[in-house]
Amino acid sequence: MVKNIQQSMRETKQEVKDGSKVNSGLFASCSFSSLGLDPKLSDQLKERMGFEAPTLVQAQSIPVILSGRDVLVNAATGTGKTIAYLAPIIHHLQGYSPKVDRSHGTFALVIVPTRELCLQVYETLEKLLHRFHWIVPGYVMGGEKKPKEKARLRKGISILIATPGRLLDHLKNTASFVHKNLRWVIFDEADCILELGYGKEIEQIIKLLGSGQNEEGETDDIVPKGVQKQNLLLSATLNDKVNDLAKLSLDNPVMIGLDNSKLQQNLSLPSPASVDPDGDDMIIHVNKSANPSSEDYGIPSQLVQKYVRVPCGARLVALLSVLKNLFEREASQKVVVFFSTRDAVDFHYSLLSQFQWPPNSETEGEETKQLFLKCKTFRLHGSMEQEDRRSAFGTFKTEKQALLLSTDVAARGLDFPKVRCIIQYDCPGEATEYVHRVGRTARIGEKGEALLFLQPIEIDYLKELKKHGASLTEYPLLKVLDKFPLVSNMPRIKKVISLESHPWVISLQRALESCTYAEPKMKNLAKNAFVSWVRGYAAHKGELKSIFVVKKLHLGHVAKSFALREQPSLVGKSHHKESMKRKRDERQKGQQAKKRKKMSGTSTSTQQT
Repeated sequence: MVKNIQQSMRETKQEVKDGSKVNSGLFASCSFSSLGLDPKLSDQLKERMGFEAPTLVQAQSIPVILSGRDVLVNAATGTGKTIAYLAPIIHHLQGYSPKVDRSHGTFALVIVPTRELCLQVYETLEKLLHRFHWIVPGYVMGGEKKPKEKARLRKGISILIATPGRLLDHLKNTASFVHKNLRWVIFDEADCILELGYGKEIEQIIKLLGSGQNEEGETDDIVPKGVQKQNLLLSATLNDKVNDLAKLSLDNPVMIGLDNSKLQQNLSLPSPASVDPDGDDMIIHVNKSANPSSEDYGIPSQLVQKYVRVPCGARLVALLSVLKNLFEREASQKVVVFFSTRDAVDFHYSLLSQFQWPPNSETEGEETKQLFLKCKTFRLHGSMEQEDRRSAFGTFKTEKQALLLSTDVAARGLDFPKVRCIIQYDCPGEATEYVHRVGRTARIGEKGEALLFLQPIEIDYLKELKKHGASLTEYPLLKVLDKFPLVSNMPRIKKVISLESHPWVISLQRALESCTYAEPKMKNLAKNAFVSWVRGYAAHKGELKSIFVVKKLHLGHVAKSFALREQPSLVGKSHHKESMKRKRDERQKGQQAKKRKKMSGTSTSTQQT
């Protein structure tokens, strides 16, 4: 069987090379069955999942994973990495004799960074296992009730999807969690797992699971004796932390998606130069010629990238105008807007859920008013209740026309069908995060658009992106603003001197401020969003710290971008009260000291007399 797989690897490599000449650069010219997968599984991928042909990443990963080698996959988001590792696992498990049973425990463990990605991988796995009902999928993650998870683990889960914290908890405290037959450990979105601070948890997990081959043990062990445990690591970006995890978890891995120069630059793992490319231990490289300019960041070639240059005080009006234009241009589409803070998500969600247009006037009655954006709006961030997160995630996926406001919790690995546009209203904390955000669109060969909002003082951020091959063109914001009809008989200016003086911007800003001040709750949300945004802006690190300088901000204009007429205090009420009390106490002490000094002076003069 090993020889067949090696032959399939060689054939696949040649087919991918040939196919890339005539293909769009995303799909291979081979079929799933030619990769060595079971015919039933190949049919399942085509009939139930709708995949006519494998992507290049799948075509080059699947034969290598089938061979049993450890693998490091570095490829663009939206290229089908989930299928690339799930399909070989199912291929092996369905072929075990006797058949896999729940009592055998867990054979494969997939570790993911977020709850939403955990659910998404689980849903994909359920579809793949439609014809293999005896293989049981399952998941454990934060926010779920642990007793229920313990019960599921006690019954047995063949392929387990887990977030790091909850997995470590069960490994330490759930005695009924059987993993003696564990054969595969997959780190999906490995860079995100580490960036979220799960490095120590991952080290403990690797230690508890052990590494090496399945040694002789109990009689009900189903994995053949001497079979080496296989670790897979998948990431869209590479950094030192991923390098450390690769060295810790992978044994002589095959590198997919890395050329020699990139390998030397990013990872200090053994160079593939000494390996015979036509031999049994060949190194396979993903063909990225379809978009060489974006190679470093792995950005899909069909993605249209633009930036919106807008002054801080007009940011909110610009965002709503861009959104309105998108949904009027093409009604049946989905858009995701990324914010830097949870408070900003909550404020904009509440504002868009209530803001009506046109604003009140003497000639326009309430019956003519309607929501500014005629689409369903959802929000997603880490502080939401688990059920609310699950509902927002699931419903947005099924809607044909919808808007999602989110923090970076939705930036990694999540596959939202038919998302046509990604708007980064706030720049990501790290330049490498840019690729993950825009990766929610233009997936599996579909078209997509990405917009990045920048203030004039932040324009050097484009240079930072260009270092990694991401080139953006400017979005024609003034042309979009000119399309909208003016209200209240405002005169249209032939030549707009500045964006803030545009009649549409002025009228929409006034209406937004009126909406914010109409309810105390909305005003408080705006104030909280303002404070957290400024603090988040000041938290940029490294090279970005010289671009995003909080001292360069006009805080009055920042307040305007949250529909506030005046700048709120950047300190909390409790801190303000303590500060006032401290000043009052200092004044009282000073007055008392003056009195004592005066009294001592009086007594001295009396004695002298």
